[in-house]
Amino acid sequence: MALLNEFFLELPGESLFSDVAKKINTFKVIRPNAELIDMGINDVTSPLPSPVVEAMHKAVDDMADSTTFHGYGPEQGYEFLREAIVKNDFNPRGIHLMPNEVFINDGVKSEIGNIGDILRADNTIGVIDPIYPIYIESNVISGRAGVFNHGKWSNVCYLNCNENNGFTPMPPEIPIDIVYLCSPDNPTGAAYSKGQLKKWVDYALKNNTLILFDASYEAYIQSPDIPHSIYEIRGAKKVAIELRSFSRTAGFTGLRCGYTIIPKELMVQTLDGRRLQMNTLWSRRQSVRFNGVSYITQCAAAATYSPEGEKELRTTREYYMENARLMRRILSQLNLKIYGGEHIPYLWIKIPTETSSWEFFESMLYGAKVICTPGVVFGPGGEGFVRLSAFAKKEACEQAAKRLRDWLK
Repeated sequence: MALLNEFFLELPGESLFSDVAKKINTFKVIRPNAELIDMGINDVTSPLPSPVVEAMHKAVDDMADSTTFHGYGPEQGYEFLREAIVKNDFNPRGIHLMPNEVFINDGVKSEIGNIGDILRADNTIGVIDPIYPIYIESNVISGRAGVFNHGKWSNVCYLNCNENNGFTPMPPEIPIDIVYLCSPDNPTGAAYSKGQLKKWVDYALKNNTLILFDASYEAYIQSPDIPHSIYEIRGAKKVAIELRSFSRTAGFTGLRCGYTIIPKELMVQTLDGRRLQMNTLWSRRQSVRFNGVSYITQCAAAATYSPEGEKELRTTREYYMENARLMRRILSQLNLKIYGGEHIPYLWIKIPTETSSWEFFESMLYGAKVICTPGVVFGPGGEGFVRLSAFAKKEACEQAAKRLRDWLK
């Protein structure tokens, strides 16, 4: 009989996001005529830019012609997209990478879990808290998280994001093998400065720590003082893997495409002390476990770097950021502590009453008919907060903010 990887059973039966959906469905049954506004949305709402759509149509035509048909592509990604990424995302920032240090994937969520394939189960891990659940859940499945007790996993070092540290925790005094960082951060909206990231890189160099740096929202950064890549920090290529996604920056949530940077300078160590190049190991892993992202999708991703593609996407991202600013202006009429909305289209709001984030979520649902995301969904450090998304349509954002203002008054 086949035996189960029993670490999988350590996961909760359903995700907390499923609990959110259940409570919303219950509300709809009780109040079928109520007009809900969904500000918990974790998806984009604007359509793909026209150059991307045109590129996909052309790619489909390529597949219909025997002279331009594409079958299996390279598992690591087509050269035309890897070169475009290096040329447009990194070279302008003084970061020199080779195309074979770029690996095209079907999104950060799956890639976070996949990287665990080639890392030992007894590595210690650290996560900023609150954070998107996949960072911990992928390690639960791999057996690294330990035992779940009182809302935390025993083998996870929680780096608490709070108001005192500006939601950007600094390195701990103890060494950790693998650390997950996200900047700008979902859900808090905080972004690390160069000085703060340098402390993390220095810590990693000192302790042989591997940093998994999620830069999925880097395109929304508004300040020139905030780094878009961890590789803007000297020495980071020796200790960091960077993950990016076209989902939030280009509206690819339905297409699924992202990429991972693994510099050739980055080394990992075996138990007997051998140091091996992570880039080579990951390339081999992809050849074994991945058939690559579709040609059509990669053509679409490459089109985001065209002049017209970049122009349309800047407009779309500014639309979402203006939604966030609009919501802040309306809600600022109340005595609320509001974070985020500066480098990411999420607002991280401190609950103004002595209630849990779940209780406040339900109160908002029934009282204002507005859906938010309870902060505790993102980890124990999220208790006492809720997240509002500005990825909705402008009209919905404005109406939701006004409902919340009137309800909270």
